[in-house]
Amino acid sequence: MVPHLVTALSGPINELEQRILESMPAIERWFRLEWMEHTPAFYCSVDVRNAGYKLAPVASSLFPAGFANLTPEMLPLAVQAAMAAIEKICPEARNLLLIPDRHDLNPFYLFGVRTLVQVFHQAGLNVRLGSLDPALKAPTRLALPDGDELVFEPVLRQRGRIGLKDFDPCTVLLNTGLHEGIPDKLHSLHEQYLLPPLHAGWTVRRKSRHFQSYEEVAKRFAKLLGMDPWLIHPMFANAGPLDLSGDDGIEPLRAHVEAILGKVRRKYKEYGIGEKPFVLVKAGDGSHAIGWISLRDPRDLDEALRRLRDEAVAAGRPPPRAHEIIVQEGVPTYERINGAVAEPVVYTIDRYVVGGFYRVHAGVGIYDSLNAPGSMYVPLAFAESNHLPRPGVKPGASAPNRFYMYGVIARLAMLAASYELEATDPEAEVDE
Repeated sequence: MVPHLVTALSGPINELEQRILESMPAIERWFRLEWMEHTPAFYCSVDVRNAGYKLAPVASSLFPAGFANLTPEMLPLAVQAAMAAIEKICPEARNLLLIPDRHDLNPFYLFGVRTLVQVFHQAGLNVRLGSLDPALKAPTRLALPDGDELVFEPVLRQRGRIGLKDFDPCTVLLNTGLHEGIPDKLHSLHEQYLLPPLHAGWTVRRKSRHFQSYEEVAKRFAKLLGMDPWLIHPMFANAGPLDLSGDDGIEPLRAHVEAILGKVRRKYKEYGIGEKPFVLVKAGDGSHAIGWISLRDPRDLDEALRRLRDEAVAAGRPPPRAHEIIVQEGVPTYERINGAVAEPVVYTIDRYVVGGFYRVHAGVGIYDSLNAPGSMYVPLAFAESNHLPRPGVKPGASAPNRFYMYGVIARLAMLAASYELEATDPEAEVDE
């Protein structure tokens, strides 16, 4: 399925699709060489926005939670990718301990956990679920709406290893972003493979580092294709910390908003885009401290921050604060499915694209976040995984071609995540 692209500015995206298809051998060789030098993130999900005049990732998660959205047709790809990943990391692996997020136990998330269990079971591993919840003292069964159930067991620490009662894994897979810090049980696991590494969690990770790495990747890729990297890269700035209990960080934030709006305005003029640019202001430390603020004018910043303060006071919470705030170029989404705004989300395991879906929301506009209550999910054309890209087909008319383009952008973001993890690896710093 290729959703309807509601914009007269589809020319640049169609040209980008054509250029990517024509450059496929060079692109795949480029990725192959990159993976000889860099270790892929174990798994990743990438939110992509298609504005017609540019196609860019706006968020990347290293602990993807939506595996339930992968259709059965996509799962063989995921199983093959999981096999490749495990063989590379621990060829003799037998037991895998999967640790889900202990705070996110809604049915949708649990369906995704079940899908992960199925994928790694079919990849040849014994998989059991461990919980880091200190209140969990015995195996607990959680029922799913379809009548199935998952069994969560308390994680036990013995010397330099973790496991379950009568279950000693050689590999531990985290599916939690570690927003609240790193539990003591996960420290110093030198005898086991921990995936992703602890510094992939939000205790260490920062969005500015990711988009700095993505900017580097986008420039190198754009040089390969002879194109403007702005067509695949959202401008951004690290505005530093923000504490709304006072005025700390507000003036630097305002200056960055003005600067990014000015840069985007110049790009719009260069490409003849007759829209008014906007930016997104959001926490860069993985928290949801300030939500998702959309601004077209720096003068609107004070009102937006005042509203956040008032909402916190009304709810009896302290004023929001974040270790990092980023200002990101807003990329509207002009894709539609049945009249509702849509954006593609692409999933990878190791260096392989394994599937994806459209996040669809009928109640928001093209400038808004679709990752909000009321979203629906429609499988991407990855379900047609047996259909390879079709060179020669008119741009914008082929689902496999559009999907290949999304996959290239997602792999660029995933490569940026690899750069990011290398730059923040504490063991690499010690070696230096």
